[in-house]
Amino acid sequence: MRIGVVGAGRIGAHHAAVLASATGVDELVIADTERDRAAALAARVGARTAPSPEAVFDGGVDAVVIAAATSAHPELIVRAARAGLPAFCEKPVALDVPGTLRALRETDAAGTLLQLGFQRRFDAGFRAAREALRTGRLGRVHTIRAVTSDPAPPPPAFLAGSGGLIRDCLVHDFDAVRWLTGREVTEVYARGATGGAGAAAFREAGDVDTAAVLLTLDDGTLVTATATRCNGAGYDVRMELSGELDQWVVGLDARTPATSAEPDGPPPPDHPWTGFLERFGPAYRAELAAFVRAARGEAPNPCPGREGLHALLVAEACETSRRENRPVRPADPADLTEPVEPAEPDPNS
Repeated sequence: MRIGVVGAGRIGAHHAAVLASATGVDELVIADTERDRAAALAARVGARTAPSPEAVFDGGVDAVVIAAATSAHPELIVRAARAGLPAFCEKPVALDVPGTLRALRETDAAGTLLQLGFQRRFDAGFRAAREALRTGRLGRVHTIRAVTSDPAPPPPAFLAGSGGLIRDCLVHDFDAVRWLTGREVTEVYARGATGGAGAAAFREAGDVDTAAVLLTLDDGTLVTATATRCNGAGYDVRMELSGELDQWVVGLDARTPATSAEPDGPPPPDHPWTGFLERFGPAYRAELAAFVRAARGEAPNPCPGREGLHALLVAEACETSRRENRPVRPADPADLTEPVEPAEPDPNS
């Protein structure tokens, strides 16, 4: 199987290295708007290059992995659909709802596979917690607490195109909560704050460096989700599921960047998690292996692109709540569904 990788930045390079040794992958074709960067990555992983991202779709590949800048995702998804190619795309489908709907309509019209990159669905801890919850080991779950903390703010240039802390980081928690519980979010209340040395960059981007959200699920379960760009102790992703019978914690291990205040508590980790690629390395490998199987028709799509719309609508409601300081009900995806329009002819075909 020949797979095209569009985007040779940090996540694209990681995906290319994983795919280069993945079962069922015979060849990689790498492209990036910076041709030198694509060539350097291709040399490292034993791949060949395409002269441009657009050329990948005409280069005889069997599937594509989209790891380009977020702003490019919708158009690349559309190109994959019009080329009849299965596609894996890092989240999000798009930064806004109209762009997401357009990309999903094109995929639906073409009947092609679109798998979205919510890697937590493939993490061993999250999967074990889902099984425990679904089999009733926790009893009635009344409270969920989610934490996502980056060790340091990203460069100011990243903030402008990230969609903001809620859309960029907390959207993972929103998806994980839906996937774990099988429930929908019926109301959100969100607050944000900014301080410290990087405050000016966040304010200029209309963003915050810390956010807290209260979600209410359709069965009454309460969920708190917090995120920050300023967790100097390390990269921290945890989720606590509290039920009437038991309480499970995802992400609590020897590398969790937290120090116990108790005299007999565990010591701080010697090597705390430093970032998402390290913390979720096995999950990324499992995610791409699942995509290869799905693209070959050997397994169903484990994370359809429409899942991104659900999570985005929760994030959009949170942004409205944060700005207007009030509870907000997320839009119902069914109310946004538009008739599938025939794909316009591709002028490059």
